[in-house]
Amino acid sequence: MDKKIVMLVGPGRSSRFMYNGLKDEFEITKILRPEGKPGGRKRFLQRRIKNLGVVTVTGQVLFKILCVPILNRISKKRGDEIMAEKQLRDDPYPAHLVQNLSHFNSAKFRKYLEKLDPDIVIVNGTEIIPKRILNCIDGVFINTHVGITPKYRGVHGGYWALAKRDKENCGVTVHLVDPGIDTGGILYQGTIEPGPRDTFITYPLLQIAVGITLMKKAVQDALNNEIAPKRGPEESKLWYHPTIWSYLYNWLVKGVR
Repeated sequence: MDKKIVMLVGPGRSSRFMYNGLKDEFEITKILRPEGKPGGRKRFLQRRIKNLGVVTVTGQVLFKILCVPILNRISKKRGDEIMAEKQLRDDPYPAHLVQNLSHFNSAKFRKYLEKLDPDIVIVNGTEIIPKRILNCIDGVFINTHVGITPKYRGVHGGYWALAKRDKENCGVTVHLVDPGIDTGGILYQGTIEPGPRDTFITYPLLQIAVGITLMKKAVQDALNNEIAPKRGPEESKLWYHPTIWSYLYNWLVKGVR
């Protein structure tokens, strides 16, 4: 019996890169696009301030407002080169495959996934998936994380590895999804070697290119019933967005852009 594969995607283009990188080798029957968590940006910021403090969150917001637009401009040529070299395609999803749904907490989302009953769920760029969603089907959820887990969980794992002068752990992980944040069993890992022209904006492009190759291996393993997750080293840390002052320090002092 053929196994059913669906994708669970976020709003970013990395999910489109992943779909276009896989579609010629695997039949993806549906692309589920949830809206995200209820409560909006205000609630998100309130939770973040509670966890990290107002000073850190303010610095993160300033980084996003002041630094990211500049980095996008100065990184565009290098980004285009990587996309061409690595054959990263940003083509839109086929409209007939896309199903827009409410957030993960909605009964509608859970019932729709139960009805599909996929064997393999390829996850990319989504919010944290609640345990009740992970448990509502027997299929396996497989995610691509732009960092080496468990040492660089959270966001911007490649950037933080470079900022910590830990180049051997600048890479990407394909792992099973569990209720934690990037804590699921490791299936495959690979590293990248950024050049002097690469930046905070282009590291993820290099990572997703490697991630697509690793995801192909993981999906094939799942199709063959050969999934073999393994544990990473004991060292584990959750990373967040840089603040404007930490980013400028890493750039000016360590040369990590």
